[in-house]
Amino acid sequence: MATLQYVEIPSAATRLESAEPSADIRPAPKIVTNMPHPEKAVGGLTSPTAQPQSPKNPGFNFQQILLSSALPIPSNVPASLQSVGKGAPRLLTTRDPLSIPITTVNFRRFVSKMGPGVWLIDRMEEIIMWKKGWEYTTVFIAAYAFFCYFPRMVLLLPLVIMLVVILITDPYLRQPESSSLHEDISRVTVPPPPPPQIGEGSVDWLANLQAIQNLMGSFSDLNDLILPYIPHINHTSPYTPIVFTTVLTLLVILVPIVNFIPLRLTCLILGLFPFFLTHPFTQSTLIPTLLASIRPHLKHFHTLVVRYVDDDRLEDKHWRTEMQEVELWENERWSPGTTSSEAGGVNVKTSDGGWSKANLKPGERKAWTRGRDGWSAVAEDGSGDVSNLTFSLSPGWLFVETEDWRPDLEGTWISSVGADDAGWVYTNDAWMEPRAYPLEEWKVSNRMTRRRRWMRRIYFDPGTTT
Repeated sequence: MATLQYVEIPSAATRLESAEPSADIRPAPKIVTNMPHPEKAVGGLTSPTAQPQSPKNPGFNFQQILLSSALPIPSNVPASLQSVGKGAPRLLTTRDPLSIPITTVNFRRFVSKMGPGVWLIDRMEEIIMWKKGWEYTTVFIAAYAFFCYFPRMVLLLPLVIMLVVILITDPYLRQPESSSLHEDISRVTVPPPPPPQIGEGSVDWLANLQAIQNLMGSFSDLNDLILPYIPHINHTSPYTPIVFTTVLTLLVILVPIVNFIPLRLTCLILGLFPFFLTHPFTQSTLIPTLLASIRPHLKHFHTLVVRYVDDDRLEDKHWRTEMQEVELWENERWSPGTTSSEAGGVNVKTSDGGWSKANLKPGERKAWTRGRDGWSAVAEDGSGDVSNLTFSLSPGWLFVETEDWRPDLEGTWISSVGADDAGWVYTNDAWMEPRAYPLEEWKVSNRMTRRRRWMRRIYFDPGTTT
């Protein structure tokens, strides 16, 4: 009897396909499966760049396109941003090279995990701004005062927060009252664990994206508010020595008396002062009343500061000669906007309402005049801004090059009336009865005018007369 001879086939061998299909070879079945999601694996040790993404995920495609268009990486990116060199210190901000895929993946993760931070920011804003009523804010104030009086208790605050979270989420305490303890225990159900992250495109995910959008805008607004004052402390402004001298003087004065300052009381006052400023009564009554009483002094102080800055910029040639001040008047009329009716009863707006120089009537004051009378016009068409309006001066006189036109915010030309915050003085339809703010009857009739004075200094240069 013949025996079968077996040949050992290597494990890495590949079977050769015959040129003619054989009927005894069955094709391999096709199995359809979803792409894996390594970001959900336990441990989280996979690299963000190695995470395959499903082409059926519209959120990923949208974010990829959005970030790619908003963050175009130029071709001349420094090598330090493209890769981390060997031996260089591994900082948190330089851990991974600059890459749109990494940015997209991290942004997705950040949006899905930003919920607790957004919730905490909203709760803090509600408490500080008194938006949840006086009960919540008063409790927070009492807790802050307690910690100011017993500052060592702050060390126990993390433990207290942990206990509060455990008690709030206890399912037994959240059950309704019943007559039997065994019945309560039997009715208690353990809630499912919270999901590791919210789903992309869900309501919570979009709410987090909205919060990130608004927080980025608020941070940019805060940066724009602080940025104009930075040059005064980094030696890019001529006032840095003055600021340095002032701060150093205050430091020398406070060092001997700092030990006599009550620390607890100081922390209490500084911590409660923002709550006083954000109280509804303060916002609606105290602050407007206080601003109305000190507004003239604030405008006078602003005028003095602007004049001090202009004087500091003057050159030696300006101080050695005679200087005078010229004035320019700006005139405008209010128009509520007129409408005309077409066939079919459709109203079409024919002119825009509001304050404008184009609303001035023919034969009355010009838009820009050199005199208070309103007739010595500078620009007949009323166009242009005060910064680019010029007119001839007497021989030998020139405008001071280091300053520009300044509005008369105090309305010194009519001190008995004053002016609004922008320097405007309001009058009736006939340019009479000046007021710092328009009367209600003028607003009802929609017939009122206003004017404002601009000032600029000139100096005499004998060399220009020859």
